[in-house]
Amino acid sequence: MTSARWWDVAFGGALAAMAITVALYPAGGSLGGALATLAGLGLAYLGFGRRGIRLVCTGRTASSVAFLVTVILGCGVGAAFAPNLATLQAIGFPVVWVLAGSYAAAVWLSATLAISVGLGLTLSLGGTVAAAAEAGATEAISFIFAIALGTWMTRVISAGERHRRLLDELTVTQGELATLHRAAGSSAERERLARDIHDTIAQTLTGLVMLAERTRGELTAIPARVSAAQASIDLIETNAREALTETRALVATLSPVREPGMGLAGTILRLADRFTQETGIQTDATVQVGDIDREVEVVLLRCVQEGLANVRQHSGAGAASVLIERIGAAVVLTVSDDGYGLGRPRADPNTGFGLAGMRDRVLLVHGELELGTRPTGGTLLRVTVPLPAPPALAPDRETLRTEVGA
Repeated sequence: MTSARWWDVAFGGALAAMAITVALYPAGGSLGGALATLAGLGLAYLGFGRRGIRLVCTGRTASSVAFLVTVILGCGVGAAFAPNLATLQAIGFPVVWVLAGSYAAAVWLSATLAISVGLGLTLSLGGTVAAAAEAGATEAISFIFAIALGTWMTRVISAGERHRRLLDELTVTQGELATLHRAAGSSAERERLARDIHDTIAQTLTGLVMLAERTRGELTAIPARVSAAQASIDLIETNAREALTETRALVATLSPVREPGMGLAGTILRLADRFTQETGIQTDATVQVGDIDREVEVVLLRCVQEGLANVRQHSGAGAASVLIERIGAAVVLTVSDDGYGLGRPRADPNTGFGLAGMRDRVLLVHGELELGTRPTGGTLLRVTVPLPAPPALAPDRETLRTEVGA
């Protein structure tokens, strides 16, 4: 209701319509005075009324107060010059309700406008008691209509303001949710990187440390163990190169599950062979699954790495085994050893992060993780991951024809 263009059309159109009406149907009174009043209202609107309406959202201003007074007096003066100009209150009441500032002020100012027009109309009709009664009845009806219309306008404007505030609050809330979502995404990404680093680089570097310690012991027996030390140094170089490759893969946000040119089975067999060379723990690996989902491959490989890392650090075993097989609609990984089992207390330098990270990985693919002791001694790690259901194949045309014919 405070759009300048809307008021240009409404107020200007009302003045033009009144000017034409007075010129064509004088109905007594002073034509010159009526036209002069209309011209004065038009100049007041252009001079300060338009500005007062445009700035009403910032509070009542001098322009709005001046225009209110001008409209109330102008409608009364116009009605005094020509009875037809009493119709000016049709635009005067909306001006009052827009510029009043409050509901109570709008009611009081509407009453003032009705009295002003009533007095002017009484004068233009002859100033008699009958003229006063007629003007009073007319203005009473006009005032009641103005109150009803103003109440409706107030509710519409209030609803619009309320919706605007709600929209602003919604926009702010959406911004906060977007910020929280980005923060949650960053936190999840940090956790994922932490798991990847623990399951790849950390385990490889742990092997390097142990190989370095073994090499130091072998070198103390020079020259008898020189060849063994050289083999250990070769393993250190190989592992260091693999750690560098894994680091580059993580930086590039890749998850290298398979060795180049190898399937999951080849990668697991190579991992077991390297584990045997590094630790002296005889490790055999068997992989009895075909092609499976890449995400499941990631989980299985990381669980094998973590399981063997635990065997290396905690078990004191002489032999270990890795078995990956398909049972029904799931893939089952078993990592076992003949070491101490879970009954012997031990200090975990990783404070349990490895097992927690492994559980998180398994849960991401809706799997289950079990850790227990073998009946014959040693530790048993079992991971069960359900395989995604294969997509349903659409029946071929021949089958459809057969079914339709049946």
